[in-house]
Amino acid sequence: MDHDDVIELLRTKPDGRLFHREGQTIEFKEQFNLAGLADYFRDFAAFANNRGGTLIFGVTDSPRSPSGMSTKSIEQFEKIDPEKISGFLLDIFSGHIQWHQNVFEINSKIFGVFEISESTSKPIIAKKDEGKDQSIRNGDVYYRYGGRTQRIRYSELQEIINDRIHQNNNQWLKRVGEIGASGPGNAAVLDLENSTLRDGKDQVLVIDDILAKKLKFIREGEFNEVDGAETLKLIGDVKSVDRIEVVRKVKENRLREYPLTATQLADAVKKKCPECGTNTVWKIIAAEQLKRNRTYSLPSFSNLAAEEKFEETGRWTASTPFIYKPEAVDYVVNIFRQNGDLFEEE
Repeated sequence: MDHDDVIELLRTKPDGRLFHREGQTIEFKEQFNLAGLADYFRDFAAFANNRGGTLIFGVTDSPRSPSGMSTKSIEQFEKIDPEKISGFLLDIFSGHIQWHQNVFEINSKIFGVFEISESTSKPIIAKKDEGKDQSIRNGDVYYRYGGRTQRIRYSELQEIINDRIHQNNNQWLKRVGEIGASGPGNAAVLDLENSTLRDGKDQVLVIDDILAKKLKFIREGEFNEVDGAETLKLIGDVKSVDRIEVVRKVKENRLREYPLTATQLADAVKKKCPECGTNTVWKIIAAEQLKRNRTYSLPSFSNLAAEEKFEETGRWTASTPFIYKPEAVDYVVNIFRQNGDLFEEE
């Protein structure tokens, strides 16, 4: 996160209140206190179990405005030892929580910022009780909902478990497919712990997709060494094969997983929660950044070029339609029931 990002998050309305609300990916706090680390760690785990997030110190609660941190708060924030904090997190939670801290000066005021990345090994689970009031409890999984951190609900935990199973199954299918394409007799096992390739007879060269795309072939006798050029050095014999197996990668039928259009999502929400209007649904989608959350939504592109650009940059145009999972209905309804007053017309 750079200076401009923080300026945007702290942008104010004409009356001095913050333009941005707390949400799935952002939490504001007035001052930093080392005695409150357990509460901050709880937010760390909740952000990591969702899509990551940002914790900003120096914002008053009521009204929510950028006041800056006090001198004492700044001193305590700057005393943080990243190595010790990472050690505490590993001691309290399962899995690795990746985080960064920084201090920003904006309009002569100082703000402390923690940035937490989405975990690649969800769920992050508490391994012990921690905090004066046991704000962290052994066995709990914390998740970021709207503008609050709380114990995870069944639907989100089930989604995390399903994603983990899906990733594991895909890895097994990919490996089995590679073995099948080469034939069991031609397959080898790469032992990452001992850095060895074992197949019982021949040396084997393994090249991943990214490296394979960078390879360039030359005619025999035409090699000229150039300083700085990318080079792949082969040690041992390189054996030729009489044919190459090409495995086509077929995309899943996304409409089975994401069957709802935006209009259908809004209609389903209103059916479950009549007091939640269509405009409110759009506000919740925007505030919760559901369009950036593949757990609930996915852009639906009309051409391959637009999809490839999205995969490369993560951006889409304002006219790009989105499709949604059925689970998004309950998510929007729950956010409205918990924080409906935040989405009223101002």
